[in-house]
Amino acid sequence: MRSKFLERVKGDVMQKTDSKYNSEKINRYALVTRNSPVLEAPDTKAPLTVGNGEFAFTADITGLQTFYEQYEYFPLCTMAQWGWHSFPVERDYSKLRLKQYESHGRLVGYAADDTGQEQLFKNLRENPHRLNLCNIKLNLKENNRTAVLSDIKNARQKLDLWQGILQSDFTVFNESVSVETCADPEIDAVSACVGSNLARSGRLGVVFAFPYGSPEKKASDWGQEEAHKSEIVHSSSGRVIIKRTLDRDKYYVDIVFGSHAGIEQTGCHQFTLSPAENTGEICFTASFSAQMPANTPGDFHETKGRSSTHWEKFWSSGGAVQLVNSSDSRAAELERRIVLSQYLTAVQCSGTTPPAETGLTCNSWYGKFHLEMHYWHAAQFTLWGKSQLLERSLDWYLKILPQAGKDAENQGYEGARWTKMSDPGGLNAPSSIGVLLVWQQPHPIMLSELCYRARPEMETLKKYRSLVMESADFMVSFLHYDNETGRYVMGPPLIPAQETHAPEDTMNPTYELEYFRWGLKTAVEWQLRLGETPNPRYLDAAAKLSALPAKDGVYLAHENCPETFTKAPFNHDHPSMLAALGVLPGDTVDRGIMENTLKRVLECWDFDSMWGWDFAMMAMCCARLGLTSLAVDLLLADKPKNTYALNGHNSQADREDLPLYLPGNGSLLLAVAMMAAGWEGDGGKSLPGFPDDGSWCVEAEGLLKYI
Repeated sequence: MRSKFLERVKGDVMQKTDSKYNSEKINRYALVTRNSPVLEAPDTKAPLTVGNGEFAFTADITGLQTFYEQYEYFPLCTMAQWGWHSFPVERDYSKLRLKQYESHGRLVGYAADDTGQEQLFKNLRENPHRLNLCNIKLNLKENNRTAVLSDIKNARQKLDLWQGILQSDFTVFNESVSVETCADPEIDAVSACVGSNLARSGRLGVVFAFPYGSPEKKASDWGQEEAHKSEIVHSSSGRVIIKRTLDRDKYYVDIVFGSHAGIEQTGCHQFTLSPAENTGEICFTASFSAQMPANTPGDFHETKGRSSTHWEKFWSSGGAVQLVNSSDSRAAELERRIVLSQYLTAVQCSGTTPPAETGLTCNSWYGKFHLEMHYWHAAQFTLWGKSQLLERSLDWYLKILPQAGKDAENQGYEGARWTKMSDPGGLNAPSSIGVLLVWQQPHPIMLSELCYRARPEMETLKKYRSLVMESADFMVSFLHYDNETGRYVMGPPLIPAQETHAPEDTMNPTYELEYFRWGLKTAVEWQLRLGETPNPRYLDAAAKLSALPAKDGVYLAHENCPETFTKAPFNHDHPSMLAALGVLPGDTVDRGIMENTLKRVLECWDFDSMWGWDFAMMAMCCARLGLTSLAVDLLLADKPKNTYALNGHNSQADREDLPLYLPGNGSLLLAVAMMAAGWEGDGGKSLPGFPDDGSWCVEAEGLLKYI
């Protein structure tokens, strides 16, 4: 097997796409601007966001966060990658009692049961939680009455994607108001300029209000005034610095506003910026940092200029896909989703840590990030010619590698075991499900491989070698060699990507088997590229790993689940067996069996229980099977969790805890790039994932082939 495998190791030089994709004939300004979102009335389910990957500010129809109380479903938050808070509670992970699972003759402990330790379990899940750093709102008054949302008339708000500038115009109290809002591309700062006659008459100001931390969706607790502190620690002409202290956590807010305005403390945690008399404009920049600021942030006009330069460069480089000339009536909507998803993932998913499933918008699962979702958030960056946006968060794995090694060692495994639900330090939050997932384990190999294909240099191999090999070392040790059958098996215990299965019963899930096999083979390719001798354990495990479980001509969720398609809950949630071909090349997949499996899913699965990324995952499977019309149909399936709001966010059927779902946006971009630029083994066909019946005119450039 070894010699056969080594013979098929592919060359190192990866080409982007053929000249058709690199022609750069797309009018990118027209593509982007025609898809810039416009709101002509307040939409509490689709507020707009400005940001830079490290920082995000979500605004209502006024361009600030004036009516945050009305945005219950989709909160208006100000968030940064470093912005976390913890309650002063017991959080000693070593005191957590582990649940012991039998695993091939030995016991392995998992933090999966809260019985008798409910409070500690809860503390470790909820802390740290991401923090809403500030609420910034307009203070609009008329005859001592503060404006309410219904007072806003004649609204028109546009997010100019080309410049990253939010333009908001409206009337209130019979006066017009114009607000421009943007984020600095280099520092964690929001900047805005407000113009109105209301400012001249003292009826308009800007209020900065600070909440206590909360693990809830809004990341804000407005009822704990005594639990935190807000104080001005620097004041000079046109500038103040506010220090925020929440228990053991602290941060600073540096506000510059020019000599035409002044700021004063108007509450325990509230500061009001007011324009000078007879001034019809008030502008500011609010910069947030974990340390006392050393440099003064730029004013609004400087920040606006940097924003424009940054976003024009973003849109002018990397990949682009245009569908405007298609005859299919759905093309405009798909193009809108693509462009907005590019913006949203750049703002929300390109930071120095992996993103939460709601990014920097609000708290989902306390704001912690789910590493099994990192692939869906960020793998697409490489295909769209922006691998540097993935590498920013991939570096985080290198930082937490020691913790991942400890997690593996504590369970008797080798290498590094990657967490599921993580905080910035890499600690795995206890969970009845999350701690038993393993499909995130090959992700660092996949993401490193995609980075290498985008930048096929020895430097890339050396930088991420430890991620690849430590991930593979765990995978080999996690597998069990069964002497009776002469094969390696996976589990129990484990929970597959489809989380409806009991860990004690799950063995050899289809997707995970193929993903581990691919990961081990890819680790060997990395060793060969580095001039190293291939690890014989990797080769042996890849060769002898169990065959994908099938019954009656279809692939099963796992080997012990013959009722995959006939009994709930086994035909709910993710139909993850389809990912074995599509997400992966499917070296051991029988395409006839996979096509039968796809048909059974379409017939038997509960589509309402799927998640946003399932539709793109199925489209990728269809593309490799040559079912191109079905691939497009699935991308645009009219299902509750495959809808996209006016702001471009993937909605999840009005789930109160998930007003947005960024894995849906990232997976859409991944599938579209794959369908347009192709994949290894696509036969060199142009646009291999799209129908060639003339209904789709797909113009694509700057894309990278998928694996």
